[in-house]
Amino acid sequence: MILSPVHMAILLFTGLAVGFVSGMLGVGGCFLMVPVQYFVLTSIGVDPTIAIRTAFGTNLMVVFVTAMSGAFRHHKKRAVLWRHAATLGLVSIPFTFAGAYIASILSGAVLKTVFGIAILLGALRMATAHPIRVEGEPHGNMITYAFLGMIFGFVTGLIGIGGGVLMVPLMVIFLNYHMREAVATSTAVMIFTSLGGVLAYMLYGLHVSGLPEYSIGYVNFLQWILLAGTSVPAAQVGAHTTHKIHPKALKWIFITVMVYMALKIIGIFSWLGLPI
Repeated sequence: MILSPVHMAILLFTGLAVGFVSGMLGVGGCFLMVPVQYFVLTSIGVDPTIAIRTAFGTNLMVVFVTAMSGAFRHHKKRAVLWRHAATLGLVSIPFTFAGAYIASILSGAVLKTVFGIAILLGALRMATAHPIRVEGEPHGNMITYAFLGMIFGFVTGLIGIGGGVLMVPLMVIFLNYHMREAVATSTAVMIFTSLGGVLAYMLYGLHVSGLPEYSIGYVNFLQWILLAGTSVPAAQVGAHTTHKIHPKALKWIFITVMVYMALKIIGIFSWLGLPI
């Protein structure tokens, strides 16, 4: 079960696309990275259930690196509320283990469906979201932060995503964050949630047979290097390009790809007999 040069090229190109879109739109690339990794792994003979778990774990490893980079950039602009981010992040870590444990006992078919539904909901939110005007300061109730940290952690562990699509609107609605603060602080929180998820997926996959080469548990380091190695520099290009392309048109392209990938990984097209 070794990646061919074609598979490596696909992952490198995926990293470029994810980094470019992330830098331009400020969103994560799990909707693209997870399905591509899954299809690459299954094409080289990895069991589908192991493939989807490995895609989740490796995706979180990429998120960890990009979140650290993004949080540093936001920190330089003094947009991260670090005390709140640390509270949310530290509370979330044990719940990422809980979510990853559930993922480790569910079948691949169930995990693919749950992931696909989550991406469809993310696409729906992006298509219908409108800016929310916020007045005053962020809420400081630590009980609310702890509750949301539990949710963020569990979702991250269960479906292997950084959680920015979930965190940003909840921070604005329930914690009274301004959008800039929400984006910056959620990026910092993802350092904690993704790290917890990576450790959990490594732990729960340590003694599993049939993993692809260069894996520690459900985290594959070869795929991580290929994806992160191109996504990080491409994010800088995307950030630079964001002012030169109409954002509304790009947003709808992004939504279309999200919907396609979600339906593809759920298996809707195969069920309908469509060769796409």
